[in-house]
Amino acid sequence: MAQNQSPMLVDMVGQVVVVDLASTYVCLGTLAGCDELFLELRDADLHDFRDGSATREVYVYESATLGIRRNRDRLLLRLADVVAVSRLEDVATS
Repeated sequence: MAQNQSPMLVDMVGQVVVVDLASTYVCLGTLAGCDELFLELRDADLHDFRDGSATREVYVYESATLGIRRNRDRLLLRLADVVAVSRLEDVATS
C-alpha cells in the first residue's frame, strides 16, 4: 500500500466498483489496485454521458441490474478526477 493511500480504498481491491468522475464520465469495473495517483480497474466500462441520453443514476442502476458493459481490459483513472468510489453491490436497485 502506498504511504498516503486510504485503507478504506485498499479494502475495496478485488471488488466491482463504480467510480464517479468530475467530468461527464463514470467507470465501472473490478478495482485491481491503487496508489497515490491512480486507480487501476480491470474488465471495465468507461462511459461518457455525452454519448447517450441516460443520466448517471439511470446508467449505474442499469449496470447494477443488467450487468457491466465491458469495453476496457485495463484502465487507469487519475485519483485527482475521482468524485466518489462505491461498491456496485451498494447501488440501490429497489
